[in-house]
Amino acid sequence: MLEHPNFDPVAIRLGFLNIHWYGLMYLVAFAQFVALGRVRLKQPHIAALGWTKEHIDDMLFYGVLGVVLGGRLGEVVFYNLSYYLTNPLEILMVWKGGMSFHGGFLGVLIAMSLWARNAKMPLVHVYDFIAPLVPLGYAAGRIGNFINHELPGRIASSDLPWAMKWPGIDYPVHPSPLYQALVDGLLLFILVWIYARKARPALAVGAVFVCLYGCARFFTEYFRTPDYEVHVAGFSISAGQMLSLPMIVGGLLLLWLAYQAKFEPKTTKPSSEKPSPKKPKSHKNK
Repeated sequence: MLEHPNFDPVAIRLGFLNIHWYGLMYLVAFAQFVALGRVRLKQPHIAALGWTKEHIDDMLFYGVLGVVLGGRLGEVVFYNLSYYLTNPLEILMVWKGGMSFHGGFLGVLIAMSLWARNAKMPLVHVYDFIAPLVPLGYAAGRIGNFINHELPGRIASSDLPWAMKWPGIDYPVHPSPLYQALVDGLLLFILVWIYARKARPALAVGAVFVCLYGCARFFTEYFRTPDYEVHVAGFSISAGQMLSLPMIVGGLLLLWLAYQAKFEPKTTKPSSEKPSPKKPKSHKNK
């Protein structure tokens, strides 16, 4: 059995200012978004759509707002509403952890729709562009949870080689943040990145990400101590699984519609053909 390293959540102490590892992981997430985005620019089917480095830099500002505001509000509304209603000031204490991916996901969708409108870019192309850039950022966030001693897993057999003694818990547990970093993050990144390397129908890449994340999260939730569960017909389903089911169903539907060419943006390209000259009118009597 392994033992949690019991990291100090504070990475750097500068007098009254404390810089937390959790916050640094978000900086890592945003940095990899820019780095991977610039790699995406080199893919011919992306370059053909007119994407530039300036687009990525501009999107980052909107994306940060979407992730932080959506993630925090999602944590408050989806998971701990009663607690935060009695402790409203803690809503602002994001350095303590507590960010919902599903809330951040919705926040980013809204933020990108605003950016796309301002940049006059088709929204489906925006979603397809950013989809492969998300999973590694998510993995960085889960590593931040691990450093913060957050999200301990369910009880694990002591015979499991990677079962872990978690701070404050007397029995071995699954290190669920690491599972989610590897499966929901790294594995998902590999699959979506490979799929996105070639031109696909509009919104297909975004749909694949949504569906696969929902599947991955539904699976890894079996190893994570649930925030709460709902029991239906003898089955238990966690809060994370309930929020992931619509992603699976919606992602499959969007993928089917994408291949039916339902989301192809309408563009009016100037014709390269010169208009044919008009024939002179005949003055013959008919």
